[in-house]
Amino acid sequence: MANDKYQPKPDDRSDNVEKLQEMIHNTIDNMEEAEETMEFSDGEQRENISRKNEKRRQSLEGMREELKDEAAAQDNQYE
Repeated sequence: MANDKYQPKPDDRSDNVEKLQEMIHNTIDNMEEAEETMEFSDGEQRENISRKNEKRRQSLEGMREELKDEAAAQDNQYE
């Protein structure tokens, strides 16, 4: 009976697709804002923004792959 208290919660992936879509949208917005900021930045700031946006691009690739996986898992759940 004592172990019931420590049971993990069931994995609820029902909204992962929506969460990932929102994360992708926010990341793209941040990249666009950073690009606009670059127009008014000096050399070092531009480099920092450029590096950060490259990391964002890499993150986007991963999020998009995860989104595909989650969408496929969701489709399989409803079949």
